[in-house]
Amino acid sequence: MPRTDRSTAVSENRYPRSFHVVVSLSAALCLTSSPVFADEGTEFESYTALGDSFTSGPLIPPQAPGADPRCLRSSANYPNLVADALGVAEFTDASCSGAVIADLSGPQYTELADVPAQFDALDTGTDLVTIGIGGNDLGFSEVFAECAKRSLRNPLGNPCEDRYGDELDRRVEALRGRVAGVYAEVGERSPGAVVVGVGYLQILPESRGCWPTAPIAWGDVSYLDGVQAAFNRMLEEEARAAGAVFVDVFERGHDVCAPASERWVEGLVPENAAAPVHPNEAGMAAVSERVLAELGAGARA
Repeated sequence: MPRTDRSTAVSENRYPRSFHVVVSLSAALCLTSSPVFADEGTEFESYTALGDSFTSGPLIPPQAPGADPRCLRSSANYPNLVADALGVAEFTDASCSGAVIADLSGPQYTELADVPAQFDALDTGTDLVTIGIGGNDLGFSEVFAECAKRSLRNPLGNPCEDRYGDELDRRVEALRGRVAGVYAEVGERSPGAVVVGVGYLQILPESRGCWPTAPIAWGDVSYLDGVQAAFNRMLEEEARAAGAVFVDVFERGHDVCAPASERWVEGLVPENAAAPVHPNEAGMAAVSERVLAELGAGARA
C-alpha cells in the first residue's frame, strides 16, 4: 500500500533560529505498558516523527515537497528512510528546524501561518513514534557560536570552559523533567505506539579538534564533547525511564573534523550538502540504520 504523507505545508520561508546561529557561527506509565521492542515480524501502519533540525535535515537534497519551507525538511532525513524501509501505510514527518520542546505542544513560527504543534500529528492509531528533541533547549548552537568567537582570542586555551564552567551540565540536568514530559504526552496521545528516542550525532571529536576549520579552541573541544555526551546520556536515561526505546547514535570518528567522506555532521563550511553544523545525508543514513536495527527491521525494505 502506498504511504500517505500527512505533513502540513505553508508559504512563509524563514530560516530557523538554530540555523541562523550556526551560520553566524501517570502518562509515563502508558508508555511503560506499551510495546517497547518490535518483534522481527512486527508491521507498522502509522509512523510519526517528532524533532528538530537534527531530525528534519536542513539543506540535504531533496527538500521535502509540500512541507513548510521554514521547517527545512529533507526527503532524505532519517524518518523518511525509516518509513520507506518499513513500508508504513501512513507517515507524518512533523519535525521542524529550530524546534524546542515547547514547539511539540504549541505552534512554531507564529509570525504568519503557524507551524502546527508537533503533538497534533499523533493519535490513537499511531503505532510508531520517533523523537529527536532537546538540542535547541540546551542552547548548543548558541554555545557553539559563543565558543567560536572566544576561540579567536585564545585558540590553544579553553576560553569557552572559562565562560560556562558547570553551567552547561546544570542545563542538561534542568531539562530532565521536560524531556520526561515529552514521553508522557506521547504515551497519552498514542498509548499503543512503539516509542523511540533518538540521540544526537557527535559534533566535535574527543580532543584537540581542527581549529580554524571548526573554530573551537583546542582546550574547549573535550569540554564541549563532554557536555554533548552527558546530554545524550540524559536523553537515554529519560527515554528508558519512560519505557521507550533509545537509539544511541553518538559514534566516534564521524564528527565535523573527520574527512568529508567519513563525516556525518558538517562543519561551518559544509563539504557535503547540509546546513552548517548539522547532519549530512550519510549521517541521516547512519541514524536510520540504527533505528531500523533497534526495531528489528534492518533487513526489511
